[in-house]
Amino acid sequence: MTVDRVLLAEPRGFCAGVEMAIKALAWMVRVFEPPVFCYHEIVHNRLVVEAFAAQGVVFVDDVRDVPAGAPLMLSAHGSAPEVEDEAAAHGRAVVNAVCPLVTKVHHEMKVRTRKGYTVVYVGHAGHEEAIGTMAVAPGATRLVESESDVDALADPGTPVALLAQTTLPHDEWAGVAARAKERFPDLWMPGRSDLCYATTNRQAALRAIAGRCDAVVVIGSANSSNTVSLAHVASATGCPRVMRVNSASELPDDLAGAVGVTAGASAPEWLVEEVVDRLAPTDGVEIVRTVEEQEYFPPPPELRDLLRSVATAASFVVGALPGGAAPSADDRQVPASRMLAQPA
Repeated sequence: MTVDRVLLAEPRGFCAGVEMAIKALAWMVRVFEPPVFCYHEIVHNRLVVEAFAAQGVVFVDDVRDVPAGAPLMLSAHGSAPEVEDEAAAHGRAVVNAVCPLVTKVHHEMKVRTRKGYTVVYVGHAGHEEAIGTMAVAPGATRLVESESDVDALADPGTPVALLAQTTLPHDEWAGVAARAKERFPDLWMPGRSDLCYATTNRQAALRAIAGRCDAVVVIGSANSSNTVSLAHVASATGCPRVMRVNSASELPDDLAGAVGVTAGASAPEWLVEEVVDRLAPTDGVEIVRTVEEQEYFPPPPELRDLLRSVATAASFVVGALPGGAAPSADDRQVPASRMLAQPA
């Protein structure tokens, strides 16, 4: 491998929603005796899921498989209302780690359908976020993935609203949105885009480097929508070689020249560091920053209540966080990667 320079996209990796979700599950591992249960993967990253599994987290696809009274976390992608109801039954200690941006779309879905709208939802069939969002109003929702899907829609005979899966690439969403506006001239859309700021920012940062690279490495898992979208963005920008890897061990040995590196919103920073170390650029690393992200999502309210109630006991029984920090609901200064990599 003869890599001259690494162009490192910034921002990359964990977004505020992923930071919140991973820290929330890490707190639960510290507070409760194992096993701690999680409905679906907490985020779509295989190595993150494996790290939590090693700490005693059991991932389930049906909350009815969680024993009565057990601690249970609902994933960042959002859950159907009936799943939330079942989760709370039987005395389970439930923390909902849904990303606030997904919650916003759920709220928009409720409001529009209550007002008599049919919602055209732009998303990927089978994705956990899409399943959970559409379950808010299944009878009034129509899933579309392409402009041709919009053309195939029957006239609902009601006002029409357009909502979207938060992790969609902007280019993919924009074409469908434009066609929907043509098809339904009175189409309602939210004043603030449903698309995740982090997805948009990571794609913009990648576009800023992809044209300068002989190859681009996107770090993240195959089931991560925003990671797969990053690979598509790099290819569309004209980079001659684009690869998605889970970790540095999957890098090919024949990379050369200038290599761009980015990471999906569910990929921890230590994976980025390992990839850059493996590439070992002879002329160093150039960080290309397009925007400074300041977003922070606090722990879920159920977790804040839990931490307040057990803080004193946890400081003696569970132990402090690595670095000496005691359990606290104010975790702004505690990076999620650190909590995940250094279990209590």
